[in-house]
Amino acid sequence: MKLRMTVALAALVTIGLSQAAAADIIHFSLVNPSGRASYLGGSVTFDATVSAPATNAAPVFLNGDSFNVTAPVTLDDSDFVNNFPISLAPGISFTGDLFVLTAPPHLPVGTFLGTFTLLGGPNSSATNTLGTVNFSLTTFTPEPSSIALLLTGLAGLAMSLLWARSKGNAAAGAHEKLH
Repeated sequence: MKLRMTVALAALVTIGLSQAAAADIIHFSLVNPSGRASYLGGSVTFDATVSAPATNAAPVFLNGDSFNVTAPVTLDDSDFVNNFPISLAPGISFTGDLFVLTAPPHLPVGTFLGTFTLLGGPNSSATNTLGTVNFSLTTFTPEPSSIALLLTGLAGLAMSLLWARSKGNAAAGAHEKLH
């Protein structure tokens, strides 16, 4: 009797471990984990590739996400919610816009870090962590803009017109004295 219970218990533990070991997985990575934005503000879209290995036994459901980003940068996950597939069958891969980071105007120059986690699992109500990626957004001081260059050009043009006009007035005054 004792031997039967030990064998039954060992069988249950083995079955439980083999099911846990056979859990379906995904591979999750950002196409470009680093973004750049001007200190004047702007948005950067991050793309990701998600794939389910062909060795998976069943589809993996992508049911939600969780993220963390350094304030005051904000993250909009609408691209994931609206564009990513509900599930990935074994051997299927998807690449698309995952989220958008927005840097407010006059953000200090520096690097802002964050993480993005996909949640899901074997059914449409699972919320297991499927994969997490790290990302960064670096703000920078932009080179002189086109408007600044245009204003410099207009100022130079105005100065040359004023100089030509002053020379023209002096010549017109000399011409009137002759008549």
